[in-house]
Amino acid sequence: MDWHPDWAGVLTGQPWQWILSGFSATLYITLVSSLLATGLTVLLLGLRLVPGRLCRGLVAVYVSIFRNTPLLVQLLFWYFAAWAGLPQSWRFYIGDVHSWAILPVNVSWLAPEFLSAAWGLGLFGAAFFIQEIQAGLNAVPAGQREAALSQGFSSWSLYRLILLPQGLTNAWQPLVGQYLNLMKLSSLASGISYAELTYQISRIESYNAHALEGYAVGTLVYLLIGVVMSMLLLAVGPERQHRARLAASGVNPTETLFPGAVAALHDQERRKDDA
Repeated sequence: MDWHPDWAGVLTGQPWQWILSGFSATLYITLVSSLLATGLTVLLLGLRLVPGRLCRGLVAVYVSIFRNTPLLVQLLFWYFAAWAGLPQSWRFYIGDVHSWAILPVNVSWLAPEFLSAAWGLGLFGAAFFIQEIQAGLNAVPAGQREAALSQGFSSWSLYRLILLPQGLTNAWQPLVGQYLNLMKLSSLASGISYAELTYQISRIESYNAHALEGYAVGTLVYLLIGVVMSMLLLAVGPERQHRARLAASGVNPTETLFPGAVAALHDQERRKDDA
């Protein structure tokens, strides 16, 4: 028996509405979890920079837990165990329908599925983000730290003007990859019944058995989201902005040092010449 793809069974009617809803739900959960992961990363970075072993030890424990356990297990924990531990009045309130919490394309953000998925993805992503930034900081030449300290830079000025700008530039490409991974890993939220794109595609398979067409369209949608995300993140990255500032000021854009580091090293060179 001959078989022919039936794209109309996916791109029209109810299946098409499910795809649009899943696409929007994926964008929402990616945005919220990315913002949460970014905020947690800033907090973890601050704790790691605090003098003493306690804060650094807490960060190390956090990273070890969330990097070395499966994300799906974490999502199931937040959705079933942690959710059940909330006060009953909270669960009833969140479980009710609130018109003000409905996002476009009928996606509610005040729902246990959305909150558990966003929280779980954010915690998971932050454990990887902080390690990428730490690797970027470690890649900054030690001589720049020494030059800045010799010129009287405070610890805050050292990180703000020299280490963090260069560390973020070094880590930006890997960070973009982690943001993309967070978007792709949002598909695991279907395991806790969050109606993102993968969940909606599976509904199409059950609805009219158009599995190949449905998952082909879903794959293309994920590809489109990933390409657009990577372009946007690279466009707003610190390396692109730094090169634009250098070009505007007449400095060679291929120079990789940041203004704070350049000033510190130039001062050091002048001192050597004077000596």
